[in-house]
Amino acid sequence: MNLNGPFVVESREENTFLVNREAFVSEDVLKREWDAIFRTCWIYVGHASEISNPGDFRTRNVAGRPILFCRDSNGVVRVLINVCSHRGAIVCREREGNARGFYCMYHGWTFGNDGALRAVPGEDAYGPKFGKATRGLAPAPRFEQYRDFWFLNLDPDATSLEDYLAGAKEYIDLIADQSPTRAMKIIDGTQEYDIKANWKLLVENSVDDYHVISAHATWMRYMTNSGVDMKRPKGQLLPTLGKGRELGNGHLVTDNPNYRGRPVAAWISVYGEDARPDMERMRVELVERLGEERARRVADTNRNLVIFPNLVVNDGSSVTVRNFTPVNAGLMKVTAWALGPVEETREQRARRLHAFLTFYGPGSFATPDDIAALESAQKGYAAYREAPWNDLSRGMHKERGDQLGTDEGHIRYFWRRWSELVEGPG
Repeated sequence: MNLNGPFVVESREENTFLVNREAFVSEDVLKREWDAIFRTCWIYVGHASEISNPGDFRTRNVAGRPILFCRDSNGVVRVLINVCSHRGAIVCREREGNARGFYCMYHGWTFGNDGALRAVPGEDAYGPKFGKATRGLAPAPRFEQYRDFWFLNLDPDATSLEDYLAGAKEYIDLIADQSPTRAMKIIDGTQEYDIKANWKLLVENSVDDYHVISAHATWMRYMTNSGVDMKRPKGQLLPTLGKGRELGNGHLVTDNPNYRGRPVAAWISVYGEDARPDMERMRVELVERLGEERARRVADTNRNLVIFPNLVVNDGSSVTVRNFTPVNAGLMKVTAWALGPVEETREQRARRLHAFLTFYGPGSFATPDDIAALESAQKGYAAYREAPWNDLSRGMHKERGDQLGTDEGHIRYFWRRWSELVEGPG
């Protein structure tokens, strides 16, 4: 398959785990990924709060397909292939809006917001056996939701979404528990940007605590200068040590004791003294509703969750939902949203958005660092024949249950699942 044998080479005896860099630059590998991963796994479509009213719709590219994510006039969520059943033109060409139906500009076929074909110009020319009932917009073969996160699967025989999510459900539940009614919503506004790097690099980066101290040194100084305690215990890379965990079906997470503040009831000096009483009241509400232990879990830990293959939900300084799609082997498109409880006050929402934009935004302290690192790596992979291997062996000599977020055990888990799907059982 490549000049140097398999893409993933693991030796438990030698405690080494290597990934061939050709996997990041090969268009042939990407073609295999489209077929073996994106056609068979559950892929994120959107959050129900984006289409909260009957007639609301969003159009986007999901798993390489044009998708219409909408709520019909009866309030039913639909995930439709946004392709005319007549001659294949894109039907809805607007990014978002509210509509009772959709009109194809090519020949004027009109569809309801439930996908049903409503009108055909000159329908009598088709003859007496022509039936509109079988010519509506095709639904995604499978589309299901968990706590308002909607996914599609192009394989009609795929396992259920709930079974697929496996241990990731625990971390989605922790997000939902931030709301008194377990109702979260996408906050108005969308971030969109390109990264000139392979999509798998963003998976790695999203759950890689090892890079924080070096790549995000400016953010660390900002926090220190703002009065946040960023001291690291002797011999420790970060102020607190968290775990890297495998969650099943390729999903993975870093789960860390909080040191950087959280809009959900974990005050730090960055928020200002005026925010302290409000955040103390939020903590009381959490404890009364969830109990002391669960409230601590919700408020005092940060989680970076990867839902295989290409959805990241960062629940740290704020909650960001980040989805990314490959364009080619060296380019991905990233879309990100802020997520928060529907009950938040204006002041609470302002704190959340400030934290979101300070750390996660494309003009923030952290995201530009990450983009620069990923694009630098992608440039380096031009020499994959001469320097072929990435080393993901950090922490491999430990027992699996002792893996830290600064180790790479959870990232190895992603690659094992990737190899199983793309290369086959080895």
